[in-house]
Amino acid sequence: MSGKEKRIKFSKIYTFKCKRESAKDAHNHIGGPGFSRIVFCNEPASFESTSRGYADNYVKTTKYSPATFVPKSLFEQFRRVANFFFLVTAILSFTPIAPYSAASSILPLAVVIGATMLKEGVEDFRRKQQDDEVNGRKVNVHQGDGSFKQCEWKDLRVGDIVKVQKDEFFPADLLLLSSSYDDAICYVETMNLDGETNLKLKQSPEVTSSLHEDTSYKNFKATVKCEDPNANLYTFVGSMELREEKFPLSPQQLLLRDSKLRNTEFIYGAVVFTGHETKVIQNSTAPPSKRSNIERKMDRIIYFLFGVLFVLASVGSLVFGIVTKDDLHGDRMKRWYLRPDNAEILFDPDRAPYAAMYHFLTAILLYTYLIPISLYVSIEVVKVLQCIFINQDIEMYHEETDKPAHARTSNLNEELGQIHTILSDKTGTLTCNSMEFIKCSIAGTAYGRGVTEVERAMAKRLGSPLIGIKDEKKDMESNNTKPRIKGFNFEDERIMNGNWVHEPHPLIIQGFLRLLAICHTAIPDLDEDTGNVTYEAESPDEAAFVIAALQLGFEFYQRTQTTVSLIELDPESHEKVKREYDVLNMLEFNSTRKRMSVILRYEGKLLLLCKGADSVMFERLGENGREFEKDTREHVTEYADAGLRTLILAYRELTEEEYKEFSERFKVAENSVSADRDTMINEATELVERDLVLIGATAVEDKLQQGVPECIDKLAQAGIKLWVLTGDKMETAINIGFACSLLRQGMKQIIITLETPEIKQIEKEGEKGPIAQASKKSVLQQISEGKDLIASSENEAFALIIDGKSLAYALEDDLKKMFIDLAIACSSVICCRSSPKQKALVTRLVKEETGKTTLAIGDGANDVGMLQEADIGVGISGVEGMQAVMSSDFAIAQFKFLERLLLVHGHWCYRRISSMICYFFYKNITFGFTLFWYEAHASFSGQAAYNDWCMSLYNVFFTSLPVIAMGVFDQDVSAKYCLKVCKMFFLAGEE
Repeated sequence: MSGKEKRIKFSKIYTFKCKRESAKDAHNHIGGPGFSRIVFCNEPASFESTSRGYADNYVKTTKYSPATFVPKSLFEQFRRVANFFFLVTAILSFTPIAPYSAASSILPLAVVIGATMLKEGVEDFRRKQQDDEVNGRKVNVHQGDGSFKQCEWKDLRVGDIVKVQKDEFFPADLLLLSSSYDDAICYVETMNLDGETNLKLKQSPEVTSSLHEDTSYKNFKATVKCEDPNANLYTFVGSMELREEKFPLSPQQLLLRDSKLRNTEFIYGAVVFTGHETKVIQNSTAPPSKRSNIERKMDRIIYFLFGVLFVLASVGSLVFGIVTKDDLHGDRMKRWYLRPDNAEILFDPDRAPYAAMYHFLTAILLYTYLIPISLYVSIEVVKVLQCIFINQDIEMYHEETDKPAHARTSNLNEELGQIHTILSDKTGTLTCNSMEFIKCSIAGTAYGRGVTEVERAMAKRLGSPLIGIKDEKKDMESNNTKPRIKGFNFEDERIMNGNWVHEPHPLIIQGFLRLLAICHTAIPDLDEDTGNVTYEAESPDEAAFVIAALQLGFEFYQRTQTTVSLIELDPESHEKVKREYDVLNMLEFNSTRKRMSVILRYEGKLLLLCKGADSVMFERLGENGREFEKDTREHVTEYADAGLRTLILAYRELTEEEYKEFSERFKVAENSVSADRDTMINEATELVERDLVLIGATAVEDKLQQGVPECIDKLAQAGIKLWVLTGDKMETAINIGFACSLLRQGMKQIIITLETPEIKQIEKEGEKGPIAQASKKSVLQQISEGKDLIASSENEAFALIIDGKSLAYALEDDLKKMFIDLAIACSSVICCRSSPKQKALVTRLVKEETGKTTLAIGDGANDVGMLQEADIGVGISGVEGMQAVMSSDFAIAQFKFLERLLLVHGHWCYRRISSMICYFFYKNITFGFTLFWYEAHASFSGQAAYNDWCMSLYNVFFTSLPVIAMGVFDQDVSAKYCLKVCKMFFLAGEE
């Protein structure tokens, strides 16, 4: 097969973008403020390019350089109050007022500061190695003569033409010029940017799409004018001047640094943003600083000890001044050994006030042992060792995904043992996020005989057997001899194996299966050796739908720029036929629209196929499209009760006039660069996504992760409260709650919802003011009734369930205190239909109002706000990418590992760190007050009789090692070691 033939073949498989950008767009901002960047493509060394002072492509994440390490690191160390205090005392130790030698003061400080600087230096050196590895990667760069040569990433300049091969990362932000496909498309994996595992489609401007060869760029010259560097990953506005013509540019042509080229042999691109001006670097922000409660308390204790130190020094100096003044009576001296008759200022009775002032400084130096100089560095060592224990715990290793637990920070180990409230996502966290098509409703008839985990849990809870399950299960096992298919757990002989043609509504079933096979953004991957088709889908739900259509006789096998091809069963001939559908527009799914549509032309008809959530789909049905609405609603409710995720499927036929009006408005909206772009797109889609005809509903199961119910039981026994924040319907969330033991038999439910007849009646009238007023009043009333119910009940467990609409009002300033009081009084809380913002707000509310330690756990990009708001964020390394893990403090592979992380490692870390800190303060206070008592007997002369070198060694080595052992190992073992070391030391001192 020739290269050209191969490109054509692969191109037809992979693309779903249907409309190229129009040259007549609204790029009026170009050249104005914020849109002043000019790139001279293929001329990086020209005067026009070099004079603009664009950043080079070297990316630096290190904190120090060889020249700045020592001064900058010392500055960081002495910003700590304790370290600065010891620096001052070390300087004073060189003066005559010091009660000990300067070396004994400098040695402990040097050891502590040196150890901390060494640790920072090693960490920064590792960052430097990572930077060198990234900056030293190779990429093919055009040399100006039609040939490409490998260069390092750090040497790239704005305007360079680069050639990136399959499975390579993009070295900078590139403007896509062409690819190995004839229609110049490519597929990009953006997991490093947004954590999403699905592939994104990119397409070059049409004017450069034919430049497929290296030699094509020998005389290529173009000027790009675009926006200035910014952090927004999803916007790009610009234009390209080529051969005295202007062509618009959009995010569809921008390839971002650190994303990867997939399913495409190669691409050519022009460098637009380099180094720290790339969007991914601009978008990188430091994670929020989190400190443990123990560290905060430790700081307060140290400040208190500073106060004690100054009080002791003041008392000693005052007594010393009084005694010194009365020390000499003629020739008689009370403290003859101090020679007051021949003394300088320090012991001179005639200058007793000055002697007291000098003694104050001497006492400050003498009692510095009250302040534990090695406490901070010892704690850091202990926490690092504790993190190693967590990372290497085989009990938290997930063999299936080959992922161990990972402590991404060592600052919060002990906080794991103080958790009061856990706030958890559901999908992908409590469940597997591995969807299986299990049931469906078509033309008012329910299909699918599978039984879900939730149904089994419900039957067990109610003590009623599931009728016919055993017989069905036996039939299914006997009939199902083929291996299980991932994403498909459907069994119903009425529509499987082509039997749907004999059903009462075969044409509607055909339309249902055709919609599943067409209305999606999946990419088929055909294995030429085996002939099998696999799919790259944006979500597990979408993959399950395409696989279900395949198994039921509608195989989606090919995409081109404007078509979708299926192999489907013809109901008349009962044979499989190939059909090609012209796709005109793809109206993609988002969290606001909650639906997705495809507009296609087939056999002269314009059809809109739509699938979406029931909350937005039923209201869009036309008068002639509600024939099966009653039965479908009942089935959807049953599916929700069984813990299934549901979508409604519908269609409508468009006239040429309707489509023309929509197409014009949609094109204008897509090309707009104004702030109202999304609103304009929504207004355009409203023209066609109405008067729909209902076909049916789908139901997919997201199975619970293994060990979730047992884990939640153990956490509840430990007194930890669990909140679940989910986007699911209330019925689904409640039944999942029972299945995972979050809700238990005998637990009373307090349900706060706005799905009441009174509110619905007001909503029909359509006035926003009265709706908001009535809704808020209803939420207030329900919260008050819930609090009264709890107050009137004793020794009963309650669960609070609240929907998203009610939660929006409950989080308002005048209601949130009542809401959190009610929630705290309940054993379990479930927030349904929650948006990512609401998840973060609820987490902040719980943290601030309770004052207790909170932990948030999630697996997707929509959980990042929640993880960062909580005291501790735990990321699940699951199906939805690594965004949650990258924003977390700890990462685990399964929810069940949370039990061991909190109840074993959290308990150990908290107990050992606490014991270690207490012992640290105990030994220092004991020694400090011993000195004070000795000073009182010596009339506060400041001449403490101890070997300063011996005490320095004792303070740094003989106490630090056993104390570190106390923080790492069991308390009884380390305590014995501490006592043995201390006993040996003091016995040696007596000898």
